Amino acid sequence: MTRYTIGIDTGGTYTDAVLMETASRRLLRWSKEATTHHDLGIGVDRALRGLFREGVRPEEIGRLSVSTTLATNAVVEGRGARVGLFVLGIVRHFKLPVVANVFLKGGHDITGREEQPLDIEGLVDTVQGLKNEVDAYAVCGAMAIRNPTHELVAEKAIAMIDPKPVFCSHRVSDHPGMKERAATACLHARLMPMMENFLASIRSSMDRLGLACPVTLICGNGQGTGLEEAVQRAAVTMASGPAATARFGASTGIGSALVVDVGGTTTDVCMLRDGQPVMRREGCRIGPWQTHVEAIDMYTAAGGGDSHVVCDSRGNLRLEKTRVQPLAMTRDLPDPGRWLGSGLRATLVLPTADDTGQDESDNLLRWLRQHGPATPATLAEQTGVSGIVLEKRLERLAYRQEIILAGFTPTDALHVLGRLDIGSREQAEAGAGVLAAIPGMSPEAFCRQVLDRTEEAIEAIIIDYLGQAIWEDLQAVPFLNRRDNALFRMEFALKMPLIGIGAASRCFLPGVARRLHTTVSFPDHYQVGNAMGAALISAPS
Repeated sequence: MTRYTIGIDTGGTYTDAVLMETASRRLLRWSKEATTHHDLGIGVDRALRGLFREGVRPEEIGRLSVSTTLATNAVVEGRGARVGLFVLGIVRHFKLPVVANVFLKGGHDITGREEQPLDIEGLVDTVQGLKNEVDAYAVCGAMAIRNPTHELVAEKAIAMIDPKPVFCSHRVSDHPGMKERAATACLHARLMPMMENFLASIRSSMDRLGLACPVTLICGNGQGTGLEEAVQRAAVTMASGPAATARFGASTGIGSALVVDVGGTTTDVCMLRDGQPVMRREGCRIGPWQTHVEAIDMYTAAGGGDSHVVCDSRGNLRLEKTRVQPLAMTRDLPDPGRWLGSGLRATLVLPTADDTGQDESDNLLRWLRQHGPATPATLAEQTGVSGIVLEKRLERLAYRQEIILAGFTPTDALHVLGRLDIGSREQAEAGAGVLAAIPGMSPEAFCRQVLDRTEEAIEAIIIDYLGQAIWEDLQAVPFLNRRDNALFRMEFALKMPLIGIGAASRCFLPGVARRLHTTVSFPDHYQVGNAMGAALISAPS
């Protein structure tokens, strides 16, 4: 007889697993392991193995439920598969952050009648030029929700030239908004390879442990789906992590509150009203993408414990949107005093430990394997690849998990100040010493400034979410973007408390709560709240 439910949450920094007694919904044990981006299965394996002790047998597990922020992190950081978008019909042009936005004749009217013939020659010519530049295609036709013929013809034509995946908008959205429908199709295309790899790692880990139970992947609307559906409609997982966050927050019994999950890459905010998560039926927004994906009403933005801290040559400090591996968490790290600095010396590029199947024809990767870790400045000097070309090449290698990018982060600042002890304090202190010398500060003062900036970033994310909940986006812009200017500064006082989730939340949210003149609470097991939320969603009522 099955007795237990397992919940897993894979985030940008940690992979968490919980073992819950299904009948009582009581958490029995939990484990937390570093997310291994070059091979996600390693982190999943370690987290699962931490649950199987003291007599728990695989056959006693009734269901394994998975939430993840990998998709939202990829969207916010601008990572994922390279997508070419074809828009068919007489429509106002718009731009999405993909490799190519191509507008062609075609499409239908509101009755489903063809407005103009599909420009098949233009489509074929464009695919010939794009096929070496993209990993997948998205097709969005005017009123394809009434008549998908042109999308289906385009899909077939693309497949005859290039065998890569093609995503048609009518299969992923039944709403009329062209830009939002196109964005939804693009995100499915962009996230599918990542989701395939992640779910394959889950299956492999289960096989090694002898787990044969059903698997549920949490969708953004707080419901579960099977693995096949999650791969084919990958964008439904975009708000998977926040949905689990909201469910765990609702289990606290607090009526109205903001649930804030501070992760390594992003901060997720959602609202509870009358003890239940608020839904966004018309579609969620993540970063620059407004979609038709039904989801918890949440806001996700870059900013967390592993945000890249950059100090320019004048000593000005800023938090980048991109996640890097903290110095404290990087094995075999060369002395930061020999490489860390401003500009192209702010990041260290390391080849991943597993070189199986890697493309040694790439001169950047080949140089790294021959000579060891280096900064982008050194790579530019030694290989002749520089500027935007170097940036895009490194971005591509990181996407393929062939390199790791390391740099100074708020996590390192916490180590220096003695508030966190999960990695090498010595490596964090060495990095802080180098960067603090640029503006002429002590390492401790520099790290306190890093934490202040991180709290400011989280505060801004919360205010942005609330501002857009009260005003329309255009109305909110003057207030939210200019609340601190040359003439005045606006402060906000929240009328509801915060609920903190995630290991990093204890480090940052007390300061954020003070800034917003409210309180923050940390429920039992808040460190693994998303994994617990995933288990609660899939457990039978």
